[in-house]
This record gives sequence, structure tokens and C-alpha cells, in this order.
Amino acid sequence: MERLAVILFNLGGPDGPRAIEPFLFNLFNDAAIINAPSPLRWILAKFISRRRAPEARKVFKNLGGKSPLLEETQAQADALARRLENGAGEVRVFIAMRYWHPKSEETVEAVKAFGPDEIILLPLYPQYSTTTTASSLKEWHAQAAAQGLKCPTRAICCYPADPGLIRGQAALIGPAFAEAKNYGQPRILFSAHGLPKKIVARGDPYPWQIEQTVQAIVEILDSPPDRPDFDWAVCYQSRIGPLQWIGPSIDEEILRAAGDRVPLVVVPVAFVSEHSETLVELDIQYRGLAHELKVPHYVRVPALGVQEDFVGGLAGLVEAVLGNKEALCSAEGTRLCPARYGKCPITGP
Repeated sequence: MERLAVILFNLGGPDGPRAIEPFLFNLFNDAAIINAPSPLRWILAKFISRRRAPEARKVFKNLGGKSPLLEETQAQADALARRLENGAGEVRVFIAMRYWHPKSEETVEAVKAFGPDEIILLPLYPQYSTTTTASSLKEWHAQAAAQGLKCPTRAICCYPADPGLIRGQAALIGPAFAEAKNYGQPRILFSAHGLPKKIVARGDPYPWQIEQTVQAIVEILDSPPDRPDFDWAVCYQSRIGPLQWIGPSIDEEILRAAGDRVPLVVVPVAFVSEHSETLVELDIQYRGLAHELKVPHYVRVPALGVQEDFVGGLAGLVEAVLGNKEALCSAEGTRLCPARYGKCPITGP
């Protein structure tokens, strides 16, 4: 009987008030986030994390002082394990967080003790970015090498238009859209975490992959003939610091909706789990802005979590990769991104 280890990667989050500043330090000390030489990056990370910690504590106070992301990810790991356990062999699903526990170092140790015959690396980031997926996979491989974890390993770099992901999103949008229609013809805002423009200029394909996700969702939602005036937009949230970020920002889109007097359905299109960006930014801060600007109605679509189609899609990705000889592949098995995105990790056609 063969053993399969599936590793789910996510950002991580502080598990209590005392963890907030060290969590922020780990985040800003990542070369994928601050591209500076190591001694300077360490100093900057210390400075930024200390300065941002008080505001972050206010954010997490809304969530009981901690992030719910680990519990959310564990529920997804359990749901995925149940979907995979009917196959041949023994399957165990592990979690590796990038900036807080359990980090890759701890998970590698647990996987090594399990003794798998094969490992599948599955980031819970449907859209690839150097700041998320690439950073997580790099850290995993470094820790695996350091601990001598030698096992055939395959990684999924992205799945922006995976059918399970798209069906799951559409299913969750439906009830929210129906609610918003009571207040007028809704506009759907597909909100994703932002990136500084300079990272995209270096060839990061993240915004292009966001567009692929949104287009696939819209194709499902806009298919009935009675919706000729289907209204939607892509926007970005979580902008920090003085750098120029990709846009439009969700603030700008909420202001535009207020001017157009249209109700809003807000979809966290790049977040598959509930955490501070959804539960605080979208549910409290931006909902408050919409109310202040007198947007007719504001409804936020839940993150995918353990939605059945989404978890089924993840299981399908794992099963498909098992039959792929490549060490790294997309949901389609080959490169998805246009050639102009040089940071796409797949170099083939």
C-alpha cells in the first residue's frame, strides 16, 4: 500500500496577541516581500513590524485577538482527506504555513515521520504569485533538503480557472446576488489582494491569473439570457505603504458604486479561506465605507472554505498531478501564462 502526503500551503496568521509582531516580522523578512540584502531586510522587517503591530492588534481584536486561518485551513485539509481516502493507498493531508506555525520546517518533520512514497504540494493560492506560491514552495524545498526528506515530489503552481473553483465561486455568489437584486441591479466586485506595481512589472502573472478566474466565473453567471446588463469589476484591496499598487482599489470601486447608486456584491476572489482580509477589511472596514457613502446595499460572498465543488476540485488536481511526470505543473499540466510574464515558474510552452 502506497502512502501519499498532500501539503496545503497558506499564509498563516498570529495565534494570539503576542504572536502579531513576530508574525509581521516573518512576513516582511521574506525576500519575496522586501527585495533587499539580508542584513538590511532584517532591519527593515524589525522596524516595519514594530510600527505596524499596534494597528494590526486593533484588526485582530475584532477576531478575538488571533487569526482563524489555521482552523479554516485544517477544515479544508480534513475535507480534502475525506475526498481522497477512497483511492488506493493511505493519504494524509498536512498544512504548511509561510509566516506562522505550523511552518514548513515543522511540517517537513511530520511528513518525514509519516514516510510517504509520494508528495503533492498544493498551495491554497489559486492564482500564482512570486509573493505567495513561489515563496512557499521555495521554503518547502529548502526545509526538505535541510532535513533530508527525499521523496518524489510534485507541485501545483496554479489553478485560476479550475472547474471546481469556478463552480464553487458561482454557487456562493448566487444567493448574495439574489439578495442584492432587492435593492437594484447589482454590481459584482471581484476583490483580490493587491500587489505593488513594481512586482508585476518584473513579470509576476498574478493580476493576469486573477482576470482568468474572474472571466471564468462571469461566463457561468452571465450565461442566462435574462442578464444582458450583467455588471462587474475587478478590484484590489489591502494596499499598504508608499509604493504604487495595482488597481483599481476597492475604495475607488465603492465610491463609483455610490455615484452610480448600485448595490454591491463583493467576492473575495483570491482568498479561499476566511481571515482578516475578509472578516475585517471586507466585512467591517469596506462595509462601513459603503454605508458612509450610501451605497444602496452591500453583501459579501463567503470565502470558499469547504464548499463541495471547491474541495472536489482540489481532489481532482491532486489526482491529475499523480499521473503527471513533471515536478511542477499548472492545473492544465502546462504553462498557462503568456510569454510576457517571465516570473511564471513553468518555462515550457
